[in-house]
Amino acid sequence: MNAALALSYGTPDSVVFGQAPSPRLKPGQVLVAVRAAAVTRGDARILMASAPAGLALLLRLTFGIFRPRQPIPGMLFCGTVETESPGLPAGTRVVGNTGTAMGAHAEYVAISPDRLVPVPDGLDDCAAASLLFGGLAAADFLIDKARVRKGTRLLINGATGEVGCAALQIARHLGAETTAVCREENHALAHKLGAFAAHDYRAGPPQGTWDVVLDIAGTLPWPLARNCVAPGGILLPVTATLSGILGALLRPHRSEGRRIFANTTTDGPDDIRRVLALYAEGALRPVFGGIFPFPQIRSAYVMAGTGHKRGSVVVRVAE
Repeated sequence: MNAALALSYGTPDSVVFGQAPSPRLKPGQVLVAVRAAAVTRGDARILMASAPAGLALLLRLTFGIFRPRQPIPGMLFCGTVETESPGLPAGTRVVGNTGTAMGAHAEYVAISPDRLVPVPDGLDDCAAASLLFGGLAAADFLIDKARVRKGTRLLINGATGEVGCAALQIARHLGAETTAVCREENHALAHKLGAFAAHDYRAGPPQGTWDVVLDIAGTLPWPLARNCVAPGGILLPVTATLSGILGALLRPHRSEGRRIFANTTTDGPDDIRRVLALYAEGALRPVFGGIFPFPQIRSAYVMAGTGHKRGSVVVRVAE
């Protein structure tokens, strides 16, 4: 089958488009023909063995010490069930998350059916794949962790990447008053997606206080963010160093009722269903930074690895 191959850690342009054996089904698995797959900032970080300070060893322990344990990268995809399973007839369009097993950047993937969710009618393959990474993180942090509601003053640092675009839309749906931190050239997009105000990070730290500070970019650790978090407010570091994570776990409560919450995002089938429900309600729409044909997956990785792309990057595996 055609597949993306990452035989060693390296720069985003080290991914090659080639041939790999079709997956062998383990007991209880189904075969899915992949139609579209997301190429995320997380995928690029794994390829580069690049992680926030202190987390590089954990990344290699998870995905391979000297080279990727799974040579086919990718986690999030939309495809069609090829082998039947109870509740999932052959031909069912599904979205899924392979997690640390990876393997989604290929024509076929073997996966447990309990990691698959049917795609609602009207949502095309690329759009379905694009919603997951940003939607899962944004919904978890804003709805579950921060409990954002109407009138919440929210600052989103890194507001026009795949997580940021989803967070802006979900925040608007929840009724938050959102300030977006992003490049000035992306301010129009931020306003379109729901920001009340926008700030260019190149002009220095944002001035003001907010009930919730969502730090997607990883450039507002507590020493810099403390003046932005209102009394009783919360800092949510989506991207954090090991010391930042440990600091949040050991000392989550700070002065004047401020808190830091740095737990990881949940991304199971129920979480995927919530993202699809947000789409069905009109609260979440795909924002594409690029859609590439499968043979150009190297270009998709290069875009995903820049750290400055808009929205999501997707490869169209099946035309």
